[in-house]
Amino acid sequence: MNEMIPITDRTFDFAVRVVNLCKVLDENPGVSRTLAKQLIRSGTSIGANVEESQAAQSTADFIHKLEIALKEARETRYWLRLLIAVELFPESRLRPLLNETEELIKIIASIVVKTKRNNKKLN
Repeated sequence: MNEMIPITDRTFDFAVRVVNLCKVLDENPGVSRTLAKQLIRSGTSIGANVEESQAAQSTADFIHKLEIALKEARETRYWLRLLIAVELFPESRLRPLLNETEELIKIIASIVVKTKRNNKKLN
């Protein structure tokens, strides 16, 4: 069912979920707040770069922006896994977000691979 949602909408919805999680994490001082700052940067950057890719000036620019989004998604996965590992947030609450991160990584990587393949055919 999620496959039918445009990637721009899906990454925006993901960013909203990350922001809401970070609001909760930010309520606690120390490590929780520090990790929230890392997570909010990477988690919201995914959608921002996907959105920028929609106005790319070239195929190379499109690929570049999506590759940045992919890196940010991988970083987001890292922070979520860390939050689970150090038990700052219940895994049951983070698992759906982590699963969506995995899905976004697969989708964005697939778009990059297909775009590169199609671009080679044109050249």
